[in-house]
Amino acid sequence: MDQKLLTELLRGVAAGETPVDEALRSLQSLPFKELPFATVDHHRQLREGFPEVVLGEHKSSDQIIAIVAELAKGGGNVLVTRVDPAKAEIVVAALEGARHETEARAVVLQQKPFQDSGRGQIVVVCAGTSDLPVAREAVLTAELMDNRVELVVDVGVAGIHRLMHRYETLRAASVVVVVAGMEGALASVVGGMVSRPIVAVPTSIGYGASFGGLAPLLGMLNACAAGVTVVNIDNGFGAGYAAALINRKEPV
Repeated sequence: MDQKLLTELLRGVAAGETPVDEALRSLQSLPFKELPFATVDHHRQLREGFPEVVLGEHKSSDQIIAIVAELAKGGGNVLVTRVDPAKAEIVVAALEGARHETEARAVVLQQKPFQDSGRGQIVVVCAGTSDLPVAREAVLTAELMDNRVELVVDVGVAGIHRLMHRYETLRAASVVVVVAGMEGALASVVGGMVSRPIVAVPTSIGYGASFGGLAPLLGMLNACAAGVTVVNIDNGFGAGYAAALINRKEPV
């Protein structure tokens, strides 16, 4: 349940339009609902402005369906990350209105229309095409949190002129998310170009000595440019969420 729905419920009680018993029934699942395999946090949207996000990896399709159905009762948008195509097909078939965002490897149940809540636009910069699934996860997350997002693709440092071509886009951004594998140098380069918060995402893309993303992680943590913060390897969701919080007009 979000602030708007709760406010309407309380006003209805105060005006005598909503019976107290009915209001209590609506609040019974706050702050959480216990399922046999999960404790669903219905209070998170009130605390943080966005409902609990479900990590689909290592969950069965039946578990995902039950958790999403429960979260949907709160009226907000529901995001399930890291869902493989086989599970996504089952989940989408079982939940009316759900869709599979293939490239982002996510399932979405969007119940609220987009309403821009950001101070400006978030720009997600992707070093290479192989990094796109992580970048798409960041874009999807930020968009579901009511932010305008632009994706800039395949502008890694091996062809730095491609990045310079998008300089005005970067300069106009409120927050920049940089997604890169290999040595992860792109985050430091972008950080040295613009006076905006940079959220850097190391990916597991790269040859052997990148150690599954450890090399770009360390490179980004040691970025020479100021204002670069780093999330975990392949964590596009975490980067999109952080960028959305930075870009938010008003605190919850």
